[in-house]
Amino acid sequence: MTPIRQTLLFAAALLVAGCDMLGIESAQSVAERREADGKAVGGACRHAGRALEDCYALNRKAERAAVFAGWREMNDYMRENKIDAVAPQLGAGTELAARPAQAEAVESKATPDAKAAKPAPGKRAAHES
Repeated sequence: MTPIRQTLLFAAALLVAGCDMLGIESAQSVAERREADGKAVGGACRHAGRALEDCYALNRKAERAAVFAGWREMNDYMRENKIDAVAPQLGAGTELAARPAQAEAVESKATPDAKAAKPAPGKRAAHES
């Protein structure tokens, strides 16, 4: 081999070996990261006392198998250590969006007299002035 070919071959080998330094992720590292993210989501859902189906619905992009594995691991851990679920302080995005619809449904079931007695938003009732 000529020295030029040896140098090019050596440079090509360095480039291929240095892909991780360039920020290019391998398919295996991407799969491992998605698996870890799914397990973390599942564990967090179980710790918050959410049902598995709710967890799937709230995290559609997470892999279901990984979410289930994380949920199950956290369930076993919580049972072994007698840990109670922690109620979430903030609602999930879908729950927050559903709240106004639920409030409107409750208002629509109210009697007509109750609707008339309720002041319009931004206006005070006559007895408050």
